[in-house]
Amino acid sequence: MINSLLKAIDILQLFSPNEPRLSLAEIASRLDLPKSTAHNLLRTLLSRGLVEKVDSDHYALGTAIISLTQAVRINVELRDRAAPLLREMADASRESVLLSVKDGDYILYIYAVESPRRLMARTAVGDRVPMHCTAIGKAILAFLPPSEVAEIVDRVGLPASTAATITNLDDLWVELEATRQRGYSIDCQEHEPSTFCVGAPIYNASGRVIAACSISGSDPEIIGSRRDQLSQRVMQTAREISRFLGYVPARQALVAPRISVENRGNRQKTVLVSK
Repeated sequence: MINSLLKAIDILQLFSPNEPRLSLAEIASRLDLPKSTAHNLLRTLLSRGLVEKVDSDHYALGTAIISLTQAVRINVELRDRAAPLLREMADASRESVLLSVKDGDYILYIYAVESPRRLMARTAVGDRVPMHCTAIGKAILAFLPPSEVAEIVDRVGLPASTAATITNLDDLWVELEATRQRGYSIDCQEHEPSTFCVGAPIYNASGRVIAACSISGSDPEIIGSRRDQLSQRVMQTAREISRFLGYVPARQALVAPRISVENRGNRQKTVLVSK
């Protein structure tokens, strides 16, 4: 536990509709902090817009809080709109179904329906994992601008979750191109052993991929003999969720530019070459 971070959170939680403004002295007194410590914490929160100074010696929650609450609202709205469709897909496939959003350079699972045939050992909800090793993550990566994909890989790398994880940039790009061509992604034990998935992207009203859903289970036929059926179902569900969010499909599909890989010391770097 980081004490200074806990104290900063305590400061944010002091503000309420009944007390939207507090002085430095009130904050320090209520949290039993030296004024100098409270002041330093407030300066840090001020620098990120989480609090703002009002009048001469009072503080209030800042406008950055609004964007954070907006992000929470969007995720909750997405989950609530998607849940009935995802439950239908779980019933039809008799496999587990997952919903995830893009969370910075990672994916964040926000909803899951367990398979009626095999209960998951634990729920995935709340997990934050790299995008390159899951069907959901690859469904998002494949439909992001390639330059953004390159930046994500440069920051996060391609860590291996299992022996089947794609850890080579050229291989990843081939996989993402195949995903674009199919309209859906697959995961063949790349994130967890004995787990197979098909996933499809979800778009917001402006046409940007923001999330994805998947069918997941221990049956290898999910990406074998059942693949055509399940991929059609997951793409249909993803389209319906996107439509609920206001998405209207564009007429022209994304054409990906060519990406090359440069070796720089012990590290590989993706480079955008041309359209």
